[in-house]
Amino acid sequence: MAGVHLLSVLLVFPHLLLLFPTLSIAEIHQSQIRSDSRSIIPFDEFGFTHTGHLDLTVTSISFPSESPNPSDLSLVGFFLCTRDSWFHVLDELRQNDIVCALQSPLIKLVFTFDRLDGGRHSFNSSSPVTDPNLFTLVFANCVPNLQVSMDVLSSMYNLEGKTGNHLDYLSAGKTNLPKIYFVFSLIYIGLVGFWIYVIWVERLSVKGIHFFMLAVLTLKALNLLCEAEDKSYIKRTGSAHGWDVLFYMFSFLKGITLFTLIVLIGTGWSFLKPYLQDKEKRVLMFVIPLQVIANVAQVVIDEAGPYGQSTYTWKQVFLLVDVVCCCAVLFPIVWSIRNLREAARTDGKAAVNLMKLTLFRHYYVVVICYIYFTRVVVYALETITSYRYEWTSVVAGELGTLLFYVFTGYNFRPKVHNPYLVADDEEEEAAALKLEEDGFEL
Repeated sequence: MAGVHLLSVLLVFPHLLLLFPTLSIAEIHQSQIRSDSRSIIPFDEFGFTHTGHLDLTVTSISFPSESPNPSDLSLVGFFLCTRDSWFHVLDELRQNDIVCALQSPLIKLVFTFDRLDGGRHSFNSSSPVTDPNLFTLVFANCVPNLQVSMDVLSSMYNLEGKTGNHLDYLSAGKTNLPKIYFVFSLIYIGLVGFWIYVIWVERLSVKGIHFFMLAVLTLKALNLLCEAEDKSYIKRTGSAHGWDVLFYMFSFLKGITLFTLIVLIGTGWSFLKPYLQDKEKRVLMFVIPLQVIANVAQVVIDEAGPYGQSTYTWKQVFLLVDVVCCCAVLFPIVWSIRNLREAARTDGKAAVNLMKLTLFRHYYVVVICYIYFTRVVVYALETITSYRYEWTSVVAGELGTLLFYVFTGYNFRPKVHNPYLVADDEEEEAAALKLEEDGFEL
């Protein structure tokens, strides 16, 4: 029943991707504004070097509510601003030094609508950005109750190469990501080959869980390979050319299988017992749909950009679902530890149960560390690091994940001579004493 449910989810998710219109085409962003009266509309942010450029094309400009006074159009337009400068602009507005952000000397003015001559409804603008920093493209509308409709196409890039004619559409701190993802994909491909070798050598003791581990490794390698191609195409052309769809699909499959693997190992499935209890099946049926929601939320967040109208809501949904999933996968490990502790008191196999308890206790701690590191530490590193070194948080996250995969594979690898099955009387007595002294409380 669990397999049928998982299969149906896997078949449905690719179709869910098609339900969300693409609001951004990689680093070339296309947005539609309809009858919007917001005073500030942020579009996207980009890390420029000293050879940065912004190409902005705005078409179908109209004012549905009323025809504005031409003199007021100087208070409507686009500008670039850093985060630090924006706080100073807000101070200027609060102190009434200026009435509109477009009047601040701290911003880089791109275009104001009073330059639309002869009743034009569109414009093209190309602006060099020679000040290296993390800038946000912002639209300001300081005319009260003025509704604006328009189609916006923005392209931000840095010029690279000896001749300066090579366009790099990745932000300054992300330009190394294609190489980083490709290197990690090669590492996981190597791990896949090594795991196949281990399965072949230890084929007499291979369980179902070991083939599941192989599937998780394979999906992780494919996920990283697609992400490397995705970022590589964005870097060169500004568009992912379909690699983002493959990345989302493999990311979804990898997330589902990884959480399922943690649950199955926590229950001891296939290497301690050949079945799942009802409560363990319920955990799986709880985690899998939540992972679907988390992946849909991630797609919406990525495609809408950091300043999409629904981005904040979907971020909250993603964080809530992710936290619930991380907590849920810990329950089977706790149940296994309790069951092993109870078995140690009744079956007389103290040495065997001591080794199993130690293994599951270590796995419990490692899972918590993995969750904390990839969810908290990596996010903190991403927050405090300069935009030029955004890639460091990616490396840290991938290294943490790699270490978790290696730890899991090493400790739960197939073994012909299982040390759990061999124990003499002295070892039994020492293990029994250890179990009495240490209750293995979590």
